[in-house]
Amino acid sequence: MSRSVVILRSSGSRLECAEDHPNLLTALEAHNVCVEFQCREGYCGSCRMRLLKGEVDYAETPLAFIQQGEILPCCCRAKGEIEIEL
Repeated sequence: MSRSVVILRSSGSRLECAEDHPNLLTALEAHNVCVEFQCREGYCGSCRMRLLKGEVDYAETPLAFIQQGEILPCCCRAKGEIEIEL
């Protein structure tokens, strides 16, 4: 997988996701972006955020309920360039 870029709507920051980041949450933490989370496995939904543009991949379907336009960064990876709202 090539490097992906995450754009933060609130600040306009562009963050690169390295190949060694197992998920979007880890990539955000590597850039010192504070995200609330509890389980890191897609069970609780605490890290739920809005995906404004782009697509993500899930290694496994999360068990927590997410609505259209929402993602769980603890268990997904960005596909190319995405824009999120924390």
